Amino acid sequence: MTIVSLLKDVLANEVYPAFGCTEPISCAYAAANAAAQLGEPVERLTLRVDAGTYKNGAAVIVPRSGGAKGNLIAAALGAALAKPEAKLLLLQDVTAEIVEHAQFLISNGGCRIECANDEMDFHVDVVVAGRQHNARCVLAGGHVNIERIEKDGSAIFQANRGPAETAGLTYRHELRRLNMAEVLALVDGADDDDRAYLRRGVEMNLAMSEWGFEVGGTAHQLRLMQREAFLADDMFFRAKLRVASAVDARMAGMSQAVMTSGGSGNQGVVAILTPYIVGREMGVNADRIIQSVAVAHLVNAYIKCFLGEISVICGCAMAAGIASATAIVYQQAGIDIQRITLAVNNVIGDLSGLICDGAKPGCAMKAITAVDTAIRSALMALKGYGLTADDGLVGQTVELSLRNLGRITLEGMFRVDPTMLTILQDKTAASGKA
Repeated sequence: MTIVSLLKDVLANEVYPAFGCTEPISCAYAAANAAAQLGEPVERLTLRVDAGTYKNGAAVIVPRSGGAKGNLIAAALGAALAKPEAKLLLLQDVTAEIVEHAQFLISNGGCRIECANDEMDFHVDVVVAGRQHNARCVLAGGHVNIERIEKDGSAIFQANRGPAETAGLTYRHELRRLNMAEVLALVDGADDDDRAYLRRGVEMNLAMSEWGFEVGGTAHQLRLMQREAFLADDMFFRAKLRVASAVDARMAGMSQAVMTSGGSGNQGVVAILTPYIVGREMGVNADRIIQSVAVAHLVNAYIKCFLGEISVICGCAMAAGIASATAIVYQQAGIDIQRITLAVNNVIGDLSGLICDGAKPGCAMKAITAVDTAIRSALMALKGYGLTADDGLVGQTVELSLRNLGRITLEGMFRVDPTMLTILQDKTAASGKA
């Protein structure tokens, strides 16, 4: 696999527009694929998702749903649409009639959701049924990565799977074999089409940030604190304000798409806007800023090789935070692996253990923590300061630090998601909601 193809694989599979939170929308996408095979109206739907997806979709508003929350309404909307070709933009086509149909399916008892506690990585399995037929779509390993499509129990599509790899995501195994310097060198393979695509992502996420001030969330509070002289109007503030506003808008179900990173919209907001705004503030050349955004996407994808598609720890803080810090160092110093190691270790030493408790308005709070830590970690590293292997779980190299973080996440914190799910389910039961 060449440098050019590996970079393009990351951009194609992990950096794409999404209309709404990516976990519920992936449920909609899977349901749309299944419904498209059915050949008749959907009357029943069963959605089975991994714990991380279940958690991430529990409290986030689905765009154009009339303010409804969760994976199940998203799946019902996708089934009613039955138009999978738009992938994670499909809910842009939702109409009032589609919403009414989806709500009827749910209120009539025709839809249910199950948590697949046996699935350790991203997994969405949707079965739809009409009067005469049934159909199924399974996504695995990635938000748009189709593993299997069936109709009436017969395979329509089956991805080829080899040992320890999922078809369509083999680039991750190539990426994991690289060290950080080799990952960063992939950015040299970017062509004009790639750079145009990266600029589109910046424009999309800046546009989303214009909407968040109407939500009255974290960005609004930051602005009030600055006006009351509790916060300085500096680069840190302006970066956090932009990021918080975009996340506020997404979590409120704003009808606008963002560019993702690592398959996550909020991570896309952090990983794209943080280096972009810092680069602009520090007078970095525009082309260099776009290169640094590519670096952020590559590093975010690299981190997912160690932590998985959906982690028990906050991806905005750890994956996108590390990616942003690396991109900022790259803007100023290029592939200076010593300073990049310091920056990565600074983020890990500061934010490791920050859990993900699902997608919701509170994500903006964690996002601004990630932005603050990423900028601070990068600026310290550029001055030669950073945490070393003597500090906690960080290692001598980036690769060792990420492996240690992976061990903490996958081995030490394996009970976090089941516990979090119990809390969410108890809250739902206490509120009397279905």
